[in-house]
Amino acid sequence: MKRSLLVLICLVMFPLLAFSGCSGDNSSGSGGAKRRKPFFSMGTSPLGGTFQVVGDALCQVLNEKLQAQRMKFQAKATKGSRENIRRLDRGELELAIANSSITYFAVRGQKPWDRPYQVRTVMTLAPNVIMLLTLKDSGIKTIPDIKGKRVVVGPAGAGFEMFLGPLLAEHGVTYDDFQPLNNNQAGAVDMLGDGSADVICLGGVIPSGTIARACTTYDIHFIPFDPEACNRLVQKYPFFHHIVVPGGTYPDLPDDFPALNVGSMHVITGKEMDADTVYLITKTLYEQREAVLKRHPVGKFINPQNAPSYTGTPFHPGAIRFYREQGIWPPENITNGATPPEAEAQPPGANTTAPLDLPPVDPLPRD
Repeated sequence: MKRSLLVLICLVMFPLLAFSGCSGDNSSGSGGAKRRKPFFSMGTSPLGGTFQVVGDALCQVLNEKLQAQRMKFQAKATKGSRENIRRLDRGELELAIANSSITYFAVRGQKPWDRPYQVRTVMTLAPNVIMLLTLKDSGIKTIPDIKGKRVVVGPAGAGFEMFLGPLLAEHGVTYDDFQPLNNNQAGAVDMLGDGSADVICLGGVIPSGTIARACTTYDIHFIPFDPEACNRLVQKYPFFHHIVVPGGTYPDLPDDFPALNVGSMHVITGKEMDADTVYLITKTLYEQREAVLKRHPVGKFINPQNAPSYTGTPFHPGAIRFYREQGIWPPENITNGATPPEAEAQPPGANTTAPLDLPPVDPLPRD
């Protein structure tokens, strides 16, 4: 009798214990089953950098417009493009902003990258225009004149060498020909002014507040690019593009200045990111570009010609789906490497305008 009673108790209690054990292993802090957080981190740049400001603007719009989808976005300050690409590849970020020239070499595993990194483009944004500045009385007139000089080539670890290297090489100059120095853009202007640098390389969206400050503080000479060298760069690399800085943009630049876009900033994500989610993010940013523009001038570059333009990194299938539905996916993208094989293999997806099936939003994690 006792044995029968013991068996009956075990039969009753076992399912309860099993259920309790399962929920305990996957608790979310309140005893419930573990939930996937609808939270998306966007890697940007150090605080005060252009990427950080742009990322804040994009995340503000996404948060405002995707409340019904219970999705939350946060711009995270990082060291910049190289860290963003590595963290995306490791799954530590969901989105990031990067310089497309740096991403170009990363997805191919070319130096200085140790292997190919599995990231994809979501949207192409503003051009990154590089300009070489020196003082008018320095005696430096052309790029070959920088040989033997002290040149600020960007912050340490930022990856400027990935576009500066090819640019200088086409002008017959290598990093061994001068003394490379590292500093941020504001620091570079200070170094030029106090005589600790002879040339500084400044880049970003036009107009640049840093370049404007240099021109209002010192008498600046903009070192010109050789037109033939620029043509060769544009032919060799998809991230280089001709661009003209209008005369009068800066006090020391009275005439139009032929310059180079050395790699547009772009929004990137991991190759394995859910296609429906990327579709919805792309759709929201594109359709709400006026809302982005109210927060940052980068919004004007979210247009039919620029957003889907190829800069050397394949687009994510979710973004491709949206651009195709809008009829703005450039025909040349199909053959020039912008469309990855997995995108071609996917059947056309349904619009994801309805709310995604996501759980309630958890409190935002701290940085």
